[in-house]
Amino acid sequence: YGNFIDDLRLYVKGGTGGMGYPRLGGEGGRGGDVWFVAQESLTLKSIKARYPQKRFVAGTGANSSVKALKGEKGEDCEVRVPPGISILDDDGKKIGELNGAGERFLAARGGLGGSLATNFLPCKGQRRIVHLDLKLIADVGLVGFPNAGKSSLLSKISQAKPEIANYAFTTIQPELGKIIYEDFKQILVADLPGLIEGAHRNKGRGHKFLKHVERTKHLLLVVDISGFQLSNNTQFRTAFETILLLTKELELYNEELLTKPALLAINKMDLPCAKDNLNELMKQLQNPEDFLHLLEEEVIPKSTIDFRDIIPISTYTGEGIDELKVSVRRSLDEEAEQENEEYQKKKLLLLHTSG
Repeated sequence: YGNFIDDLRLYVKGGTGGMGYPRLGGEGGRGGDVWFVAQESLTLKSIKARYPQKRFVAGTGANSSVKALKGEKGEDCEVRVPPGISILDDDGKKIGELNGAGERFLAARGGLGGSLATNFLPCKGQRRIVHLDLKLIADVGLVGFPNAGKSSLLSKISQAKPEIANYAFTTIQPELGKIIYEDFKQILVADLPGLIEGAHRNKGRGHKFLKHVERTKHLLLVVDISGFQLSNNTQFRTAFETILLLTKELELYNEELLTKPALLAINKMDLPCAKDNLNELMKQLQNPEDFLHLLEEEVIPKSTIDFRDIIPISTYTGEGIDELKVSVRRSLDEEAEQENEEYQKKKLLLLHTSG
């Protein structure tokens, strides 16, 4: 999985409280807290490199004394983390998330200082093991089987320079790129490593890849018009079957993924017979129910994806690339406009009900 890190296990401990002062009823200071604070331009890899021990302990509260009956609070420990983080406890239960820069999460609370209630003895701070689980935040997520041309497409539409070669699983870690338009509008695109049949069961480290689809606004399925075969030991799949299999993998991992707006890029239109294959595929996509018998029953999705746009492209010749960029922007703009209208309607409804 290369040098990319999307899960980091940390030990966090709140500071111990300060000692109380029994003779004068003095109260020790509370222990410091451990906070996670989201900050742009950070990676989990950089956190691991900077803090190899992966231990974060807040300061101890000050003891009560004749000069200061109320001890000062211990120093907080702030850990800077990248946005797009889910915080899980050691049992895998989600306890919080940080999506935007500046958001904060209390990871471990400091212990109370010694007081009359505790017989002037301090309390230890909260301590636990937590996992930082990173899910990439992007406007568009490229989804497809290996060798469909996702990396080539990302290099054509953005400034990203992913490694590209003619073998499956070229992309072994998520890549990010930006489409920059003439009016300086920017759209963030994530190239996710190729899925394979059984990815929902974590086959081929499927969950490592599928989880990054969750925080993308739109899906862009990339399909090889000539079909796909992972190896000599696996079954050949046509472009239509590939689309259904990708749909099934997304559905089995998380059905909510299929509610995202989706576009379809049909790649490698420069190959011989591509136009004939495209005509056949378009017929199948118009009435997919008539062709479901081509697949085994267990891999047929409950519902098919209704693509907003279907764009034939060739990353080799550049055919359809500009049209695809226009389509991606139009789809995102329409979705944002629709969300804004719904937000305004809710505001008006609240005003009417409060009035």
